[in-house]
Amino acid sequence: MTFFNTCLLFSTLKAFVHCFYECFFIGGGAFFIHYTIVLLDPDSPHQSLFKCHKRDEMTFIAKTFYDLRATTLEGDSLDFNVFRGRVVLIENVASELNQLQSKYPHRLVVLGFPCNQFGYQENCTNSEILNSLQHVRPGGGFQPGFTIFEKCDVNGTNTHPVFAYLKDKLPYPDDDPNSLMQDPKFLVWSPINRTDISWNFEKFLIGPEGEPFKRYSKKFPTIDIEPDIQRLLRLTKT
Repeated sequence: MTFFNTCLLFSTLKAFVHCFYECFFIGGGAFFIHYTIVLLDPDSPHQSLFKCHKRDEMTFIAKTFYDLRATTLEGDSLDFNVFRGRVVLIENVASELNQLQSKYPHRLVVLGFPCNQFGYQENCTNSEILNSLQHVRPGGGFQPGFTIFEKCDVNGTNTHPVFAYLKDKLPYPDDDPNSLMQDPKFLVWSPINRTDISWNFEKFLIGPEGEPFKRYSKKFPTIDIEPDIQRLLRLTKT
């Protein structure tokens, strides 16, 4: 096992980031060992923001989308193999997801993954999430008409395998590839990678054969994904 010194800098001033990846294959996927080196201008006044520590990082990357599984809010393990032949939209919970799911009830699958890594906005327990959705955010008596999973990490050491896979296949949002670097003060997880999700409501669309199709930024309205959904639905077997 090789250990690397990982240096993290929570500032973009006078910094250059280089990421290196070393991998080997085991079973149905690949383990990626990675480390990040941040080179800082020695004259920078932001040296106090510079943190270094030793870390051994190994993240399992599933071989295919259908090798993934996740645990629902009810505590049931859901194998993604059941989604074969259907278009899948993955997002943090948003009210527009109900509209899309109800419009395409048989050939579109909508999956919601709550996360507390962005401003600690999802700080309730798994058992409290449904009540929070109904009365707080989005509120207004919202009742999800799609599958919601247990709260998970989408970045950092404990990244859920679903998001490790999606970020590996779709490294950046198609509409805003630089979104992660806009608000460095909010990057509270470790290690930080260029492919990380920048905030709640990033979206991932997967085709009917399990191919990751497109990643959308937090600013891209969920309902505006519909043309891409329709394009992929035309590829599904009826």
